[in-house]
Amino acid sequence: MYNKEKREVIHTALEIKNSGLISLSGGNVSMRMPNGHILVTPSGLSYEGMKEKDIVVVDIEGNRIEGTLRESVDTVALLYIYKHLPEVNAIIHTHQPYATAVGLIGNVFPAAVTTLANVTLGPVNVAPYCSAASLDMGIQTVNYLGGKRAVILKHHGVIAVGKDLKEALYAAVYMEDAAKTYLAAKAAGQPAIMTEEQTNDAVEIHKSYGQKK
Repeated sequence: MYNKEKREVIHTALEIKNSGLISLSGGNVSMRMPNGHILVTPSGLSYEGMKEKDIVVVDIEGNRIEGTLRESVDTVALLYIYKHLPEVNAIIHTHQPYATAVGLIGNVFPAAVTTLANVTLGPVNVAPYCSAASLDMGIQTVNYLGGKRAVILKHHGVIAVGKDLKEALYAAVYMEDAAKTYLAAKAAGQPAIMTEEQTNDAVEIHKSYGQKK
């Protein structure tokens, strides 16, 4: 069941691994199906060897529909996000070092480069600390997303969301690139921040990015 979508989840997990957003088996990738079922990566399993049969399928209450492995320990938080944000159909959780570092020095990751505005829709909020495998992780994400496609969990990592896996993936990957630029600028002085008008323009321009079906 859902083999095509399971392959998309695995491909996305490999992308975040190859992009340096996680190490070993850290983080997780999940996807909501039209009927409400949730596909989620299993806990502690290497992404390189992951097969379709390893992806766990649960319903919105966390009841197992398919799979024999234990689902990600963060599933309780993921389900909370899916319940409270009906527009979100994909969630990526990473421990990406540079964006996480930004969360250690401020309460907002400001829109300093166009790529951040393009994919996250503007500045990214930093949520208070919440531990892994906790419902609080989902609650803080919902409370601090603020209509954007990502939130930084202080001392922890990043949650990126989207209407599909591609949207969430772009948010996570380009956010890390933007964080590298921002931290490099901050090490040398006070970074220039984009105005609200510039940020909104970057968001609008990116809507025409890529090939249209």
